[in-house]
Order: sequence, then structure tokens, then C-alpha cells
Amino acid sequence: MSALFLDRDGVLNRRIVDAYVTKPEEFDILPGVLEALKIFAAKFDHIFIVTNQQGIGKGLMTDADLKAVHDLFLQKVGEAGGRIDKIYYCSALKEAHSFMRKPSIGMALQARREHPGLRLKESVMVGDMKSDMLFGRRAGMTTVLVGNDDDTALRHPHLVDYSYPSLLDYAKTL
Repeated sequence: MSALFLDRDGVLNRRIVDAYVTKPEEFDILPGVLEALKIFAAKFDHIFIVTNQQGIGKGLMTDADLKAVHDLFLQKVGEAGGRIDKIYYCSALKEAHSFMRKPSIGMALQARREHPGLRLKESVMVGDMKSDMLFGRRAGMTTVLVGNDDDTALRHPHLVDYSYPSLLDYAKTL
């Protein structure tokens, strides 16, 4: 079984520079994302979000705050005909060096444990940062860079299999 792993901030929603999405009203879905998720629903066995959320570890929000953000997003995805099978997140601070925090592959291994038959080598990681590409590469997935703000494709071409301006641009190639 194949899976699509999606980073959140900068891929699905507008990244808030030097801050965190702490409330549903701050979650600004990027153009084309809902349409892309509908396309992906027909192409992948599973669709997961994998996201580092150290705002929880910093005390800026709670797990319940994050759930409220995700619940509203999942509702909008469903209304648009798409799906997300599960959202994995790591609330640990970067300094904690948690195995669950990207670019470590703890979230990918957890997904594989929870979904027997999931084959990471047949799966795709879509992200917008070097840490997302490292996560995908370390887990043996195909990597797709979208909306590249940090020139990852140029500085680290060995980490990036494909690059697209947006998630929808990638979805339309499937």
C-alpha cells in the first residue's frame, strides 16, 4: 500500500513567520490545497499529515488547541471531497532531539506500525523545507518539494526527487 505524507505549514496552510498557528482562525489554507487533496484521495491508499508542533512544547498552545485547528481543517477537506487518514505530530522542542520530530522518521514508522501493509518505499513525502526532504529520504520515500522558500532544491538536490510551485501543481501530474 502506498501513502502520501504531507507536511503542514507551508504546504497545506500559509506559514506564519516566527510564530505558530494556535487557533482555527489562524489556519489559512493555501490556494488549490482542497482540490489537490480530492485528487490525492483517488490516487493514494493513505494520506497522512506529519508535522512538528513545538508551539505545544513552548507552552504557546495545548494539544486541545491543535486538535481544534485540525478538526476544522479536516471538516473542510471532507466537504471538498478529499480525505486525511491521520495527523501525526510531534510537540517536542527541537532541542529535545526527539525521534518523533522531523527530520527523524518516528512519525513514518508509527504510521507503518498502525497501517499494516504500508510500504514506505512506495510512498511520497511532500514538504517545503529541507527537514521534510530529509524525513522522506531517510524513510526511503520519493520526495516532492513544493512552494520552496529556502532554495532546498538548489542547495540539496540529492534530497529532492521532484519540485513543484504548489501542492495542486504536483497533484495534477498524477
